[in-house]
Amino acid sequence: MGNTAVHHDDHDHKPQGFLNRWVYTTSHKDIGTLYLVFSLIMFLIGGAMALVIRAELFQPGLQFVHPEFFNQMTTVHALVMIFGAVMPAFVGLANWMIPLMIGAPDMALPRMNNWSFWIMPFAFALLLMTLFMPGGGPAAGWTLYPPLSLQGGYNVAFVIFAIHLMGLSSIMGAINIIATILNLRAPGMTLLKMPIFVWAWLITAFLLIAVMPVLAGAVTMLLTDKFFATSFFNAAGGGDPVLFQHIFWFFGHPEVYIMILPAFGVISEIIPTFARKPLFGYTAMVYATASIAFLSFIVWAHHMFTVGMPLGGELFFMYATMLIAVPTGVKVFNWVSTMWEGSMTFETPMLFALGFVIMFTIGGFSGLMLAIVPADFQYHDTYFVVAHFHYVLVTGAVYSIMAAVYYWLPKWTGRMYDERLGKWHFWLSTIFVNLLFFPQHFLGLAGMPRRIPDYNVAFADFNMLSSIGGFGFGLSQLIFVWILIKCCLLEKGAKAEARSWEGAKGLEWTVPSPAPHHTFTTPPEIRDEDLAHGHVTH
Repeated sequence: MGNTAVHHDDHDHKPQGFLNRWVYTTSHKDIGTLYLVFSLIMFLIGGAMALVIRAELFQPGLQFVHPEFFNQMTTVHALVMIFGAVMPAFVGLANWMIPLMIGAPDMALPRMNNWSFWIMPFAFALLLMTLFMPGGGPAAGWTLYPPLSLQGGYNVAFVIFAIHLMGLSSIMGAINIIATILNLRAPGMTLLKMPIFVWAWLITAFLLIAVMPVLAGAVTMLLTDKFFATSFFNAAGGGDPVLFQHIFWFFGHPEVYIMILPAFGVISEIIPTFARKPLFGYTAMVYATASIAFLSFIVWAHHMFTVGMPLGGELFFMYATMLIAVPTGVKVFNWVSTMWEGSMTFETPMLFALGFVIMFTIGGFSGLMLAIVPADFQYHDTYFVVAHFHYVLVTGAVYSIMAAVYYWLPKWTGRMYDERLGKWHFWLSTIFVNLLFFPQHFLGLAGMPRRIPDYNVAFADFNMLSSIGGFGFGLSQLIFVWILIKCCLLEKGAKAEARSWEGAKGLEWTVPSPAPHHTFTTPPEIRDEDLAHGHVTH
């Protein structure tokens, strides 16, 4: 490897000029960077919308915005965070790291890779434009349930076109990831020697290809109901609005796992590194990931227990949902077992990984509560649900993305980030994110409904705490932005070694930091000591 590293540096010819480097690029590293930067911008925009929501809810009564605009904020906040922040961040990590982890020179379909990124900014331009149109943006919640979603004006067409473009981008990205993993692994990198992050993405990519067309079908039916006088979801014309919920959630539940399986992969890379022990139960982790993906297709109606399903249907979806807790529990126990008696250190990536394990588990427990049909009648459409999915998506998906950025940043930039600021970022985020979402469990149990701009004075105290937490969490993210600016743009920080973390295993740590523009032009030799799971025998 030593010789190839020198060889790479000599031939590290980056494209010259801004257009060639960033707009026409086919390099997996540059496209990965584009995805990550785009997702950070969307995270800040979506966060600003969340702060509008929390400012309005700081006390009872109508303070700052009209109820209609409040509903636009809840709707667009969700669409931006899911399709603009979390998913592109994971695709950016996949683009950057998968070729490095499997010893591939690049992604299998580099031109399509460029195309799948550049569709995204246009999709979000269309979505965000609707907020400035007569009649405003979509205001029916991110789930776009008819008939409410069909009462919008022009925004309906724009939002649906934007969703089609996002779906197109996702499907192209997923095909590329599958093609890369199945065809470009270095000789000797068998499937069961791949890092868990790669496995998680392989499985996620199949989920994406399976469910994005379902979403496309659902929103196309909305489009024809609105503009072409069809009656898919219009009861007056023989349609059924509940049919939309079935189609939507058949996409929507696997979508939740599309946002969490890559997070499981990230955490499974970080914990063994900082515990200085191989991952416990590698093969069990692979099978657990696949089981979660399979089960995610048979639980969709747990989002709609209150629509008047037959009892048999409610029982089926209740038991299937509880079953998903089993492979998820396997993962949590394996992470804990990996740390057990390890020589742990607590750098920022490990702190975010530990925060993930603890707080994601809280979200998992409230999910089990929601799976119980008679209890769900009490929780449904209250702030309890809001608390549940934000524990899964903020302290779950977003925390894992931050952990990944801190973990691989030295490999991307060749510099170590500011560790002290990283720890400040973690602790402030963690204190405020719990202040933000934990009280919402109590609000929901007391009966406060979701998606309302005003509320009973009985809910005032917990809402005030929640809003203080929201502003604290939002401002804490500015530390993260400053850390990135310092490391990436100002190029401050100690030079990073090729193996930036003591205990880090995997092919990505055998190339220099920063990773040269072209890596693995000749396939690397796969040595067991370079692999996090090299000890696994098959």
